Amino acid sequence: MSRFIPNLAALPILLMALAAVPLASVPAKAAIVPVEEALSEMSMGSDNAPVTMIEYSSLGCPHCAAFHRDTLPKIKKEYIDTGKVRLVYRDFPLGTPALAASMIARCAGRDKFFGFIEIIYRSQDQWSRSRQPLAELTRIARFGGMSETDVEECLKLQELLNGIRRTAAAAQETHKVNSTPTFIIGKETISGAMPYETFKKIFDKALSK
Repeated sequence: MSRFIPNLAALPILLMALAAVPLASVPAKAAIVPVEEALSEMSMGSDNAPVTMIEYSSLGCPHCAAFHRDTLPKIKKEYIDTGKVRLVYRDFPLGTPALAASMIARCAGRDKFFGFIEIIYRSQDQWSRSRQPLAELTRIARFGGMSETDVEECLKLQELLNGIRRTAAAAQETHKVNSTPTFIIGKETISGAMPYETFKKIFDKALSK
């Protein structure tokens, strides 16, 4: 479990230093979806699923990567793909590179979002430990069809940055989130990359009601 309360007020300044460009609202490019879509709810599973699981994660968090690698595939097979559970992914970036990664994934749009974050999680060691994390993230983004220019334009989107900040602030205020990953399932809160069996017990209990 990665624990850190982000200094939200400092994020715009830090991102300016990382991207080396001023933050401003700019028109969307061909490979970048409109800001409205980028800020839309990213979910997996049926909208009519009886159980909703909200995931607060940071793309730079090793425990979040472990959940997506080891546990989510089982949850997806048994509960999401069968229409029992809907997963809603929300950003809680821990640090500036993770914030940039969140922005890039959201700029890819709803159709590519989960594919993007899986690639970013799988390559986490490469970009999160790099002296030039933005360069590594830009290289990764190319696999999803985003050019270097697309990434630069994405990171200039002040409205997108503000939206991610609001999500993180709301998580702290509403659900007392201060670490990642954190999962909200009804009235249950799970902190950390717990094993599949932990989620199964909560899902089955919720589904039996």
